[in-house]
Amino acid sequence: MPSTNMPFFSARAGASVLLAALLAAPAGAFAATLSLPADATVGVEVVDTISFAGGESRQEGILLRPADISQASATLPEYCVIVGDAQRDDDRMRITAHDVTCIETDSAASSIFSGEIEASAYDSDGQYGIHCEGNDCRLPAGHAFALTLGAPLDITEQANPSEEINKQRREASGEGVANPIPSERPDPEDSQSAGD
Repeated sequence: MPSTNMPFFSARAGASVLLAALLAAPAGAFAATLSLPADATVGVEVVDTISFAGGESRQEGILLRPADISQASATLPEYCVIVGDAQRDDDRMRITAHDVTCIETDSAASSIFSGEIEASAYDSDGQYGIHCEGNDCRLPAGHAFALTLGAPLDITEQANPSEEINKQRREASGEGVANPIPSERPDPEDSQSAGD
């Protein structure tokens, strides 16, 4: 999967800011359902550094995005944000994902998929949980690993307000059937000056 330069923000910025960034992506149209089978493995990476300092053992609302890894058996669309939770277990970090928002793009329109996902993180050694470094069990931003689905992913396409706005703009510019380009008319000033 090609890498993306799309901006992603800290978990503190909130899901609304992330969705706004996703809607700024190029537009396109694909299938009406985003589907992956149970036990499918997708590559993801950490958006912001995760660490358990000061005796913390759990963090909620961590952010992940798609990444290219060799263990993946399936791929998510390039423009996705996955929300999950992380829990420390000695020198491993157990990560579970519960929500996903993706946009599939093509040349002229976009399809938005947003719903629940049931998936858990596995390290390159195949073990449940990701090996973490240091006393604070730290995972740096960009650290990639595999998420394995515990249940099928089956999300129906949602309405895309951004695409509706673009459609209206195209029609207002005379590109759509609903608003054809008006025929040329003579300039009234030209006919008046000809009469003089």
